[in-house]
Amino acid sequence: MVAAMRVHVTNAAVQEAACRALGDITIGAGKQLSMHIQVVVDAGTLPQIVAAMHAHAANAVVQAAACRALGGITYGNNACCDARSQVAADAGALSQIVAAMRAHATSA
Repeated sequence: MVAAMRVHVTNAAVQEAACRALGDITIGAGKQLSMHIQVVVDAGTLPQIVAAMHAHAANAVVQAAACRALGGITYGNNACCDARSQVAADAGALSQIVAAMRAHATSA
């Protein structure tokens, strides 16, 4: 999935589908889920999500899917979640989320 995001960064449909899939696989609970999320992070997904947000700033659907994926990856209150949140922040996720909120304030 990350490879497809890298190769097709300008294709909004690919970015949306990948972000939706990442959001789907990172929602839930349990140790197994935490391990799956870490595999996603280790594959370099966070910078690719941020790249998708940057490349498709005007696309509210891509922005929503990307924000959901980021939320699923970084949600929680333990050391692993804190580390993933820092990786997301280092990749520029916070500024992209703020930009998406500003650009799409009227989107539901």
